[in-house]
This record gives sequence, C-alpha cells and structure tokens, in this order.
Amino acid sequence: MAKVLVVDDEPNIVLSIEFLMEQAGFEVTSAADGEQALEQVATHTPDVVLLDISLPGISGFDVLEALRTRPATALLPVIMLTAHGREVEREKGFALGANAYITKPFSTQTLVDQVQAVLAEKTL
Repeated sequence: MAKVLVVDDEPNIVLSIEFLMEQAGFEVTSAADGEQALEQVATHTPDVVLLDISLPGISGFDVLEALRTRPATALLPVIMLTAHGREVEREKGFALGANAYITKPFSTQTLVDQVQAVLAEKTL
C-alpha cells in the first residue's frame, strides 16, 4: 500500500484529504507545518507528498527545496496542493522540482488521478 503524506495547516482540509486518500487505498500520515513535514519524510518514508505552500514556519516551497537537495528524497514525488494559483507560483513550484501542481479548490478525482499518475511514473 502506497503511503501519502499530507502537509497542510488547515485541519479540515487534512481530514478531507486523508479520507479521500484512504478511500482510494492509500496509507495516510499528515503534518501541520514544514518542520513536521521534513520529520515525517525522514521517519515514515512516504511514497508521495501532498504539499501546501502556505505553512507556518517553513513554507512549502522551502520544504520542497529541502527535499530536492537531500539524496534520499531528491526523487520523492511531490504534488503542490495550494490556493496559490498564479502562474509565477506554479512556475516556482515546478522550478523547485514539484511533480504536479493542483490549485484549491480541486476535484477529488483529479487529486486521486494525479497521485496515481506520479506513483506510476515513480515505478517506471
């Protein structure tokens, strides 16, 4: 069973994404800020990270950059899942190494499809 790490500081969003991912057959853990996210990645080794940009402390962009600079997590699939939908933010996310970029509000099916797609790419 693939493991998904949900990183968002909005408890209601985390709960809804956890439910959605569990229904789709994934094991889910969560983190409420960037520091927790980096700790979770180190201890639970997720298969994919759903990462918000607006987090207390370390931003999602900084978390992504940290993941990409570490050999153990350089290829870890990361999907930016954020309300920040401006083109400049999308470009920054992809420039830092995001595998996908989904803006809130999002379709639940789009999110599940995107997680499955990045996991399929990872296994190629």
